[in-house]
Amino acid sequence: MQLIETAPHEFAAHFLFDEYGLDPFFACDRRIKDGDGSQHAEFEFEGESWQVTLSYRDSGLEHPGEQLPTGTDFRLAEMREFDLSVESGEDVVGERSFHAHIAPRWQGMRSEGGNEISVPDDLDEGVNLHVQGSNIEFDCYHPLIQHAARAVGINSRYFDELHEFSTILDAERYVRIDKNESGPVHARDGPIAQLGHLLENDRTGRRKLVQYDSDEHARDRPGYYHTATLGPRRVREAFPSHELPKEVKHYYAQQAVSLDNNRSIAHPKVGVSYQRSFWKEQLDASPADLERLNRELEETLLSVLAEAGLPLRSGAGTYVDDAYFLAKDSDRDRDIIELDFTQIKHRQESVVIKHLADGIAPTAWESLEVLVTDGGEVSPQDIADETGRHPGSVRRALNRIPELVEREYGRISLRSKYIADLVHDAVKEAKEATRRAAEAGAKAIEAAERGLDQSTSAFIAWAAKHDIDVRDRDGEELRLEFGVVDDIKRKIREGYELWTAADMPEDRYRMAKIQYEKEIDSGLRSIDKSETKSFASVAWHHLG
Repeated sequence: MQLIETAPHEFAAHFLFDEYGLDPFFACDRRIKDGDGSQHAEFEFEGESWQVTLSYRDSGLEHPGEQLPTGTDFRLAEMREFDLSVESGEDVVGERSFHAHIAPRWQGMRSEGGNEISVPDDLDEGVNLHVQGSNIEFDCYHPLIQHAARAVGINSRYFDELHEFSTILDAERYVRIDKNESGPVHARDGPIAQLGHLLENDRTGRRKLVQYDSDEHARDRPGYYHTATLGPRRVREAFPSHELPKEVKHYYAQQAVSLDNNRSIAHPKVGVSYQRSFWKEQLDASPADLERLNRELEETLLSVLAEAGLPLRSGAGTYVDDAYFLAKDSDRDRDIIELDFTQIKHRQESVVIKHLADGIAPTAWESLEVLVTDGGEVSPQDIADETGRHPGSVRRALNRIPELVEREYGRISLRSKYIADLVHDAVKEAKEATRRAAEAGAKAIEAAERGLDQSTSAFIAWAAKHDIDVRDRDGEELRLEFGVVDDIKRKIREGYELWTAADMPEDRYRMAKIQYEKEIDSGLRSIDKSETKSFASVAWHHLG
């Protein structure tokens, strides 16, 4: 499939090497001493020239003495760590580069403060490279390290095999879009806002939807910094085949407001980044996981663009070249996932409706009421204290409604803002229905005490039950004022049958004014619209 090429942006990883123990660390020390504190060199990689500098820094590690706990001789008089800085020699902007902090690893190592430093159990000795870079393809960092090491006189074979605990920390892919075209991405009803509002769990105390429309100097710039961050569970709601936690973002450079349209950085980036802190798993630096990373980031980015109605190919004036992103297409296997927010809503609605239809136990119902009204996370004990129930009963009740609530570390919250809204409406409706039922019973008793017959009492009770205001005054037309009604014709027929059964004047009901509220779906949320119609001229005609 021909699709717009995305560009790599930020990248960070821990690259761990143990095949040659501490040999690469000792080699760095020798080369630093040979170069009176540093080494500089140039090399070529895939037809591009690169510059590399090897330098040193003070270490925060405790000196192990003459011998490591593993038995290896440690012949360095002072603890040092090393920096390998690599940058493209052909980059006029100066942001196509990376830095690798080289530190030793051995079992039993400690910091200068005496704290033990965690090392994988199966690693006796080795080196860790904390890599941070930008605007370089993710799978190029490893070979670039090998080329850079060779250029400064360090054997590149030391960095041949990555240890299995090598971990990716951060990664982002992006496209740059003309600012006159990017509005649908960051719009209030656009994909970023939809993902944030629909899928976030906003009761955890951690903000996952950010929307800034002005820069740090309070200058207006719609879409200046908009992000929605989704953990693994939320990601699967929108992207069923994905698992990696991600942040979707639309953002401008800080100086963009003051730049004219001829400068590429006057236009925003739309990117997707991997968010390691949102899950307990890890993504290793193997070729398979790098491909998985690229695929998920690109599929998310392309799907967001498609949802915003933007073309997925170049040539339409939508995309803007910069020093690292070139608006060109390439053939690759990517799934464009339709972000069917309506379907996602329907799935969440069906969960709520299912539980309401099946009947929710009193304890679970009371727990939902607390979750809706408390405004934040609560514990089972909080709910028990609020409702007067036993904590064990609360826990058992919550276990019966797992689709509605999230439980983590003893804290309970509703699964999403949308489910919270639905449950809130259900709780409100349940309270209102209880009030109406009590009122209906009271009115039926009152009618009986006034000597009205049973059929008249039935009509009065029906009207009270369904929250219908009946205005039947002498000299005025009959008025029936309904609330929100799904099927007004059925309700009018029910009332007519009870009215005539009570031997009331049929023509008076036929000529009644009917007022009701009709639910209309605007595509974003349901709204109510009141309409008044003549029963005789409209409703009765449709009832037949």
